[in-house]
Amino acid sequence: MSDDLSRSFGCKEVSVEERRRRIRLVFDNVARRYDLMNDFMSFGVHRLWKKSLVRLTQRYPGDQIVDLAGGTGDIARLLAKKRASRTTVVDASLEMMLVGRKSTDHLIDWVCAEGEALPIGSNSLDLVTVSFGLRNMTSPTKALVEVLRCLKPSGGFVCLEFSRPQSWFRPFYDLYSFIVIPRLGSMIAGEPRAYQYLIESIRRFPEQRDLERLMTNAGFENVGYRNLMFGVACLHWGEKGMEQEESARSEMLN
Repeated sequence: MSDDLSRSFGCKEVSVEERRRRIRLVFDNVARRYDLMNDFMSFGVHRLWKKSLVRLTQRYPGDQIVDLAGGTGDIARLLAKKRASRTTVVDASLEMMLVGRKSTDHLIDWVCAEGEALPIGSNSLDLVTVSFGLRNMTSPTKALVEVLRCLKPSGGFVCLEFSRPQSWFRPFYDLYSFIVIPRLGSMIAGEPRAYQYLIESIRRFPEQRDLERLMTNAGFENVGYRNLMFGVACLHWGEKGMEQEESARSEMLN
């Protein structure tokens, strides 16, 4: 699979290693104001979107769960509450996890790792979620393949990501994104360039059907998506199929 994003940083073309370095720096720098900034940018709507993600995970039972690019742990807390299961936050930014970690997080484990190289055994997870983090992987397509490797047969993947709004809403969304959000980033987080990158990264990320195609090419089955707020955000899902189940059984027997 081609992966144009792996050599980009927003609208700039960079090396793979430079992309990795710059993205890590962005999230380390905004970690302390990240959740507050999300509330301001979305007027709190991101919390409703994340609850929709958690409701969608109910179609994939089991208690071996990873929230990838889980940052400060907001999705993991929702999952732990909804499913009464331990959830592991995996994120490449140690700073984000240190900011979010709380003494009351008894059902949450924290692991610092990249999505393209998960320190998790093959065929071991029931569910992997990622919320607004797939586009910030160094290589999103490699991360999708890695998620599939770690899932048990019939295990599920649910992704919440920004996407392409409907055409009538796009001009208003672009105006808000490119003018208002960087200014909010400056006032609230003191990092206007970081939020300029985040907006640019949304524009370069595959839209709904393209991401659906990437997931299918990675090997996911029963792939689908549902738009939120006229396509500003989108829920994507897929699972590890029965053919891979047969392969997993063969591996265990040999």
